[in-house]
Amino acid sequence: MQRTRQTQPPRRALMTLVALAGLVAMSANTAHADGVKPVDWNDIANDHKTTADVVSYGLGLTAQRYSPARTINTRNVAGLVPVWSHSFGGEKQRGQEGQVLVHDGVIYATASYSRFVALDARTGKRLWTYEHRLPEDIRPCCDVVNRGPAIYGDKVFFGTLDASIVALDRNTGKVVWKEKFGDHKIGYTMTGAPFVVKDQKTGKVLLVHGSSGDEFGVVGFLYARDVETGEEVWARPFVEGHMGRLNGKPSTPTGNPKAPSWPDDANSPTGKVEAWSHGGGAPWQTASFDVETNTIVVGTGNPAPWNTWKRTAAGDKPTNWPSLYTSGQAYLDPTTGELKGFFSHTPNDAWDFSGNNSVLLFDYKDPKSGKTVKASAHADRNGFFFVTDREKLAQAGSGHPWKQTAIINAFPFVDGITWTTGFDLKTGMPNVPIEQYPPLPKEGQDKGDSIFVSPPFLGGTNWMPMSYSPDSGLFYIPANHWAMDYWAENITYKAGAAYLGQGFRIKKLHNDHVGILRAINPVTGKIAWEHKEQFPLWAGTLTTAGGLLFTGTSDGYVKAFDNKTGKELWKFQTGSGVVSVPVTWEMDGEQYVGIQSGYGGAVPLWGGDMAELTKQVSQGGSMWVFKLPKQLASR
Repeated sequence: MQRTRQTQPPRRALMTLVALAGLVAMSANTAHADGVKPVDWNDIANDHKTTADVVSYGLGLTAQRYSPARTINTRNVAGLVPVWSHSFGGEKQRGQEGQVLVHDGVIYATASYSRFVALDARTGKRLWTYEHRLPEDIRPCCDVVNRGPAIYGDKVFFGTLDASIVALDRNTGKVVWKEKFGDHKIGYTMTGAPFVVKDQKTGKVLLVHGSSGDEFGVVGFLYARDVETGEEVWARPFVEGHMGRLNGKPSTPTGNPKAPSWPDDANSPTGKVEAWSHGGGAPWQTASFDVETNTIVVGTGNPAPWNTWKRTAAGDKPTNWPSLYTSGQAYLDPTTGELKGFFSHTPNDAWDFSGNNSVLLFDYKDPKSGKTVKASAHADRNGFFFVTDREKLAQAGSGHPWKQTAIINAFPFVDGITWTTGFDLKTGMPNVPIEQYPPLPKEGQDKGDSIFVSPPFLGGTNWMPMSYSPDSGLFYIPANHWAMDYWAENITYKAGAAYLGQGFRIKKLHNDHVGILRAINPVTGKIAWEHKEQFPLWAGTLTTAGGLLFTGTSDGYVKAFDNKTGKELWKFQTGSGVVSVPVTWEMDGEQYVGIQSGYGGAVPLWGGDMAELTKQVSQGGSMWVFKLPKQLASR
C-alpha cells in the first residue's frame, strides 16, 4: 500500500489523537495483537450465563456445573460423534481427573504428573506443553493427578505435586511466576484446581488455592495470592489454634487460640496432643464464591491421624472433641482470610470422610413459607447430602464460627450407612453409635478388632463434583455403594510417612453394582432416579439446558442421560477409564462436549476388592471432543 507523508496536524486534530491514544491505552487489557481477548473478571463472573467459553472450575462461581447451551438436547444427543482426540502421550499416564478450560478456541488442560497442554479446540493440535520438573521425593497420597487450571488475563495457573503454584503465559506456556507454599518432603502437595475471585470490598482479584497432604499429617492451608505476581496475600490454616497470615505477617489464630476442640497433653512439647501439631484439614478441592456476601466457600479435609483416639481426651467420648476445623465447609472473608463460619459434616471424623467435595451455592423456594432460601449444598463422603443456610454461615463477626445450627437438612444419598443413625437438625450433630469408632489395640497388640463401616473412607461420593440443574431442580451425585472392614493401629508421627493409625479393606455392598448415579431433590431428599454401574463411579457430572446430564464411567464410557428421567441416551467408549469432569461450550455456531480419559485415582491404589475389580481397565491419557453432525444440530 502506498504511504503518504503526514503533515503536522492542527491543534484540534492533535487533541483528538491524544484522546484516541488514551482510549487505546485504556483498552490494552481488553484486546491483543493476536485478536484474543484476555479473560477479565466479568468473563469469570458471568461464566454460568455464557456458552462461548469455560473460564472457571465448576462453570461458574457457584460451582453448579450447569450450562445454558441447548443445541445438543434429549432429542438429538444420540447422534453425538467424536471430532478429535489428543493423547497426552509418554509413559506418564495414570489418572486424568482434570476439568479443562476453553477460551477463544483454545483448550487448556492439565494432566497427570503436573503437566499442562494448550490445544486448538477445533482440531486438537497441540499449541504448547509445559512439564513441571518434579523431584523424586514427592508424596502424593492418591495418584499423581491434577484436577485443572484457572485463567485470568493472559495467564493460566495450576498446582503441582511438589507443593507449588505456577502461572504460565497462555500464548506460549512460558513460566511467568512460580511460588512454593509447602515442603513436599513431609507431604505437602497440590492436586485441586485453583480459583479466581474478586474481593468485592477492595476490588482486588485473587488466586485462591489449597494444599493437600492430610494423610501425611500436614496442617492444611487455604491461600490467596496476587493474581499478577503470585505474592501471598493471606493464608488460613484449618486446624483450630494454628496461626494465620496476612500480608506476610501473623494475623489471627483459627477459632479459639487454646484449641478446645483438641485435647491438651501436658507431656507434649507443643502443649497439645501430637495430632494437633499435624492435624490435617487440607482444603484440597476447589472453592466456590458468593458474590452477594463476598464470601469464599470451601470444603476442608479430614483430621490427622485417622485414628480418632489420638484426637480424643483419654476416657472421653469422641463427639466431645470435634477436631475443628476439619471435615466440613468453611466460609472466609476474601479481604483478610478470616473465618466467618464453619459447618462440620463429620465432627471428630474417625473414618477419613473428609469434607472437600465441592460446595454448590443455590437458591430455592421454601414450600412452607414461600420465601427464597439462599443455601449451600454438599454431598459428603459420609453418605449425607447437606443443605445449609449460607447466609447464616457468611455472617462475619457473629461469634464463634462453628455454626452447626446453620443446617437445614441432611439426607442420606446412598444405602447401608452404618456410621451414624442420622443428624439432629436442631443441633446439627450426628448420632454415632460407639461401636462405629474402631476400638484401640489391646495391650501388646499392633491392631484393634475389625469393625464393619459403610460408607468406607473412599466415600458415598468422593472428589468428583456433583452438578445442579435449575431447570429440573435436582442435584446429580456420582456415588458408590461399598463398605470396609476397619481397624485401629498404633501410630506415631514421622515426617514424610503416612500418618493414619487405621487399617482397612474395601468391599462391595451389592453384587450387581458399585457405582450408583443418583438425582436428588434438595428440598425433600427424595431420589428422583438412579442409574447403576458395575464399576465405581469416579467422574464428575455436567447438566445443560438441553435437558442432559453428562458423566463418565470407570470402564471407559462417556454417557449422556435425560436429566429428568435418568434414561441413558448416548455413550461412547474412549479406550480407558473416565475419571474426569465433562464441559461443554459453543464455537462456530456449534455445541461441543469435551472430557479427559485415563484411568487412575484413588480406587486402584487404595480400593481393596475394588482395585482387583478394576485391574481389567486399560491405562491411557487423552482428551476427547464431540459434537453433532450439522444435519442433526437443528433438531
